[in-house]
Amino acid sequence: MIQFESIDSPLNINLCSFSTLLSHDPLSVSVGFSIIGGLITCKLVPEFKESFIKAKLTGKDLAKDDKEPPIPECMGVICATVYLVCMFFFIPFPFMEWFSGKGKISQSEEFHAPTFPHHKLGEFLAAMLSLQSMTFLGFADDIFDIRWRHKLFLPAIASIPILMVYYVNFGVTHIVVPIPLRFIFGRIIDLGFLYYVYMSMMAIFCTNSINILAGINGVEIGQSLVIACSIAINDFLFLNDADPAVEAHLFSLYFILPFIGVSFGLIIYNWYPSEVFVGDTYCYFAGMTFAVVGILSHFSKTVLLFFIPQIFNFIYSCPQLFRLVDCPRHRLPRFNPSENKLEYSRVKIQKPLKKPASFVLDLFELLRLVKVDKGETSIEVNNFTLMNLLLLKIGPLHERTLAILVVVIQILASCLSFYIRYHLVHFFYEVI
Repeated sequence: MIQFESIDSPLNINLCSFSTLLSHDPLSVSVGFSIIGGLITCKLVPEFKESFIKAKLTGKDLAKDDKEPPIPECMGVICATVYLVCMFFFIPFPFMEWFSGKGKISQSEEFHAPTFPHHKLGEFLAAMLSLQSMTFLGFADDIFDIRWRHKLFLPAIASIPILMVYYVNFGVTHIVVPIPLRFIFGRIIDLGFLYYVYMSMMAIFCTNSINILAGINGVEIGQSLVIACSIAINDFLFLNDADPAVEAHLFSLYFILPFIGVSFGLIIYNWYPSEVFVGDTYCYFAGMTFAVVGILSHFSKTVLLFFIPQIFNFIYSCPQLFRLVDCPRHRLPRFNPSENKLEYSRVKIQKPLKKPASFVLDLFELLRLVKVDKGETSIEVNNFTLMNLLLLKIGPLHERTLAILVVVIQILASCLSFYIRYHLVHFFYEVI
């Protein structure tokens, strides 16, 4: 008689364990895709450098000596493409137990029978479509150098799929009013259409705020990695079976973890001294990733807390962004070749000053946020960016030192955000 191999052999046990992992632990699979995505990005970036140079997709490092060779630009598209491919392969895993007939409903579900969660699949696909659209629009901006007044609203266009899914699946447009304001507005306010305007504006802010705080090697990816890791840590704090928000935070982790992986693969070549530039593609891709998890996982306020440096930089930059004060094309710090350090850059404003410009300069000078040098026919003032402000207060710094300082500020801001979110929140809301 022929005897078949026992099902309990080591090989079969390993295969069963692997099958169980794929079926019941999509978070582990997401971690695996994150590692794979990072390794693939690390491998592809140097291989595509020459192709980008031949296609004349290059840029000049304005914070280096003029003799530096052209550097391949738009490499954020490699990172984003690897991310999207990993996410496409990952889509079946959160639904694997439904394919095997073992699907179950979570505490937050309203269904009374275990039917396939098409609404969750719709969220995944809408998020992927928004990310894919933003990557395409960011790459188009790198190629055609779209003007600010036009590209400002590109994220709003790319966010339409996730807004539609939010409307169909949730449709919740009311907000809980902070405790100190309830004597005026009551406990609940229904914003209606304005809630969708808010979410669209969040997508615009997340993408453009990273693009504004940029200009030196590694700072775009550095700040994005700190924000992404902060979101991931916040998500892990909610991974408790008894927590009704566990599904939302798992959704967030599925998108954030691969982003962290591919970003680490790219920053190896973008950190000082940079071999490649990430371009607007990466900034838009990163910002839309944060907007997607904030909107569809229902913790947009927490996500915005992790943007404290970007919020400050945006408010500080507003007078130049909205042309109250002259705004040059490039506001990045000025390179001093004799000392091999960066100094704060300046803009010259011709007299007589308009009243709004005069008011802004007087206010910022009072707050010690600018240094104004007044001449007979013009005024010179430092450009209104966080990096120029740091150089103004600290003095000239090496580019690597400035990049590290910005990342450290981002880390400290995240620590402050966690303190606000889990300690000071009691002054504003009853439930954490």
